[in-house]
Amino acid sequence: MFFISLHYIKPLDEVDRRLAEHREYLERHYAAGYFLLSGRKEPRDGGVILARAESRARIEAIVRDDPFHRRALAGYEIVEFVPSRSAIDLAALEGDPGLIGGPR
Repeated sequence: MFFISLHYIKPLDEVDRRLAEHREYLERHYAAGYFLLSGRKEPRDGGVILARAESRARIEAIVRDDPFHRRALAGYEIVEFVPSRSAIDLAALEGDPGLIGGPR
């Protein structure tokens, strides 16, 4: 499993111009089963993605496909980890203001 942390390296107005493309990218990888959970950071200086894939190389290729990466709008940190415990189903987190900062 992988934790991907994005941090914006360009002004928010430049990031916002590519937000629709980035959301399409997210949807593609959710549909393919790679992305499990994602959202923006607070304060809004980047975002996070929880992902799964068969290898780090695959995740690195997926990150290179992000419009934010292709257009040099964000830097990325990829942390690989082996889950050993889980408190709840991740789907239960979506839209819960007490857990992830409110609805999308």
